[in-house]
Amino acid sequence: MSKMLSKLRGFFSSRTLVGVDKVGNRYFTRKEEIDGATKEKRWVIFKGEEDPTSIPVEWICWLNGQRKKAPTPEEMIELEARRERVRQNVAFLKKKEEDERKSLVGGIRQCKTISKGGSLDLKSFIQQFPGASFDHNRGFEEVSDEIDGTKNKDRSSEPTGSGESFKPGTWQPPT
Repeated sequence: MSKMLSKLRGFFSSRTLVGVDKVGNRYFTRKEEIDGATKEKRWVIFKGEEDPTSIPVEWICWLNGQRKKAPTPEEMIELEARRERVRQNVAFLKKKEEDERKSLVGGIRQCKTISKGGSLDLKSFIQQFPGASFDHNRGFEEVSDEIDGTKNKDRSSEPTGSGESFKPGTWQPPT
């Protein structure tokens, strides 16, 4: 019983307030000797309800020992400003992307060709790709196996050559 009381008294008397975050959570540390080695214990006392998601990342890193020094208030203000700029950039890029998508969809709708059956015309779509043809009986097929005078089967995706013929940086993958 006395051992427990001494630990409890030591817990409250030797703790050092390291900092407070913007939510009001307080962070403490104390040094204690365990098996002849001095260890630093770190913990948080929550303001109000214990909500671990309210702890900022920088304080989590300090609590886990990934940071030696606790984050300073100036550092926290700077990081919060950076996060806000990132949020604004994300919102701007999402809006820009949506505007581009809307303009692209509008352009595609104007270019659609509808066949007699009321669906998209596959022939006009495939004609956009060089080297492709469409046969109603067989479907989609390549027109030729030859590209640049060499057969596709002969072309390797791996570089060849060794010894004196090898030149670093000259190999290009087949297109």
